[in-house]
Amino acid sequence: MFRPMQPIVSIKNLSKTYASGFQALCGIDLDIRQGEIFALLGPNGAGKTTLIGIVCGIVTATSGSVTVAGHDIVADYRAARALIGLVPQELSTDAFESVWATVSFSRGLFGKPQDPALVERVLRDLSLWEKKDSRIMTLSGGMKRRVLIAKALVHEPRILFLDEPTAGVDVELRQDMWAQVRRLRDAGVTVILTTHYIDEAEQMADRIGVIDRGRLILVEPKAELMRKLGKKQLVLQLHRPLESLPAGLAAHRLELAADGAELTFTYDVQADRTGIAALFDDLARAGIGFKDLRTTQSSLEDIFVSLVRKP
Repeated sequence: MFRPMQPIVSIKNLSKTYASGFQALCGIDLDIRQGEIFALLGPNGAGKTTLIGIVCGIVTATSGSVTVAGHDIVADYRAARALIGLVPQELSTDAFESVWATVSFSRGLFGKPQDPALVERVLRDLSLWEKKDSRIMTLSGGMKRRVLIAKALVHEPRILFLDEPTAGVDVELRQDMWAQVRRLRDAGVTVILTTHYIDEAEQMADRIGVIDRGRLILVEPKAELMRKLGKKQLVLQLHRPLESLPAGLAAHRLELAADGAELTFTYDVQADRTGIAALFDDLARAGIGFKDLRTTQSSLEDIFVSLVRKP
């Protein structure tokens, strides 16, 4: 779980307006803690990639400041950038180079001495060792994605940015990548992840930020977000279908299925009283019996959709 430490990335009042006049970011304030997995969620065009690009030194901010482990990303660019690994969305690699050569070269870009043992370990961890002599152009899309991760890790960064790391990747490879990310977190690496796969954030993240139209809507620990915004539902399968809800049940916020065979009751698990007992009493008074019941809970996807639809 995340640990309450000093932030390793600190973003203050960050804004970006492009030459076209489009404002991609507006007054972003965000602290990311050392050793956590932070998931940044948002629809296309929300500003996720722009935010990552600024922290990584690829995009220039219009205003605001960013520090990485205390190093300002403008005034102390080299020190800040040396602490960061970036896995971009695009599968851009040196097509004619071998896996070994391109990963080793990435380490040298940061002024790190040659370390064949480290390169081997990174390739083995990512199931790339058997492909070490293969040219990048011969690899599948999933393998190319692994190479990008290897390139981002080989200079031993303390912070890893993953911008849609599993886009277009099969389920088995996604699971492998998740396991690798957890191992990195356990080793003390801070991981910042953007993803369209909300189940990815639900499984992996310690904290979640939601960005929409350039503004950070919310930042919460995942468990707290699920507790505060999640809903539970009790679904009752009725003995006999109903044509409509009796007036005596109007106070219970019930939904009747289109075929009249199911009743859904939404309640807050954190409330002093859920209202389930009172519902059962009123059902009995109305002569409505049920043969089965089940409970469901809001997923992170439900919560995300409800947040970005708000004006």
